[in-house]
Amino acid sequence: MGNLADESGTDIEIYRRALNPDTIHIVSRSNAPEELLVLLDSAGLERKTDGPAYVWHETPEGLSEQAQKQLATRAVLPLLLADYVVNIDPDVYDVTAWAQEMAKHRTRQAKAQAGLATAVPPQGAPGSPPRSR
Repeated sequence: MGNLADESGTDIEIYRRALNPDTIHIVSRSNAPEELLVLLDSAGLERKTDGPAYVWHETPEGLSEQAQKQLATRAVLPLLLADYVVNIDPDVYDVTAWAQEMAKHRTRQAKAQAGLATAVPPQGAPGSPPRSR
């Protein structure tokens, strides 16, 4: 069996495997950069290996099916923001988790923009006139 991400031309494929329906399987393309794997690690997904060449991630065992879907769906946005090509199977996609993650992202963006607006004075802001001698 080949690597689904390689076969599909994506960076990440997220799906439930028929032979192991207890977790969601997240496979990255062959020779994926460490930055990509770290993004998956930081999302709470467990890194697995089968020798040095094949690396994948899974949702942790013991999570409910809904919690697995939420975890996998929330992992997608940081990957997309980092410009990776991601495919998530509709059967493991959670629309509510996606909406919540997008809302958090938009809030962070708004706060960052507000911080920039207060940190950088607008062009032409009145200031003290230069002293002349």
